[in-house]
Amino acid sequence: MADIQIDDGIIRILALDIQDPKAAAVLAAYPQARWAEITRRAIKIGLGYLKGGEQE
Repeated sequence: MADIQIDDGIIRILALDIQDPKAAAVLAAYPQARWAEITRRAIKIGLGYLKGGEQE
């Protein structure tokens, strides 16, 4: 389980493990120096997609 904190609009995720070989293969296609940026964008897009779902 990851440690997730929200502080002043900033999401901090520590020790996050994602077991998804397909996602790992997509990420591995890019230079490692860009992995953090790509992961940040993917999480932002994913959370934006879920917006409004909290009422379900």
